[in-house]
Amino acid sequence: MKKDIHPKYYENAKVKCSCGAEFEVASTEPEIKVEICSNCHPLYTGNKKLVDTAGRVDRFEARLKKSEELKKQAEERRAKKEAKTKNEEKSKEEK
Repeated sequence: MKKDIHPKYYENAKVKCSCGAEFEVASTEPEIKVEICSNCHPLYTGNKKLVDTAGRVDRFEARLKKSEELKKQAEERRAKKEAKTKNEEKSKEEK
């Protein structure tokens, strides 16, 4: 193997789950945080668990709100441009 190209390997890396369970595995990271582990996963326990997707929903709603604001701004610019064009046409007709 080549030297100095491989990451450091931790034999006793700690895994911490949001349910409170902690165990050790071998990994290239010294500490790993997970949302679901084998102690609380519905497949292993048979219990249902609601996974928090609020972050995803919040991000989607923020993107939706931003796109609506951008549409509104574009519509205002378009209306302003049309009004300016009409005013220029009227001034040309008057001359």
